[in-house]
Amino acid sequence: MGNEKDYIVIKAKENGVTVIGLTRGTDTRFHHSEKLDKGEVLVAQFTDHTSAIKVRGKAEIQTTHGHVTSGQEDQ
Repeated sequence: MGNEKDYIVIKAKENGVTVIGLTRGTDTRFHHSEKLDKGEVLVAQFTDHTSAIKVRGKAEIQTTHGHVTSGQEDQ
């Protein structure tokens, strides 16, 4: 489980990147989603209600734990 004060930064590398917040608790559910267009940046935070964040599409994601690019197959 992440620190509740952890932020992540998501920068869309294409239009239509979806960022989905997932709930904390016994039943994991979607509770919020955002669509980003190329170049848009979203700063998200883990909270009492958000235990996970899912990213669909090509995006750069930065956390205190490092940097990752979504939407690309590893070579």
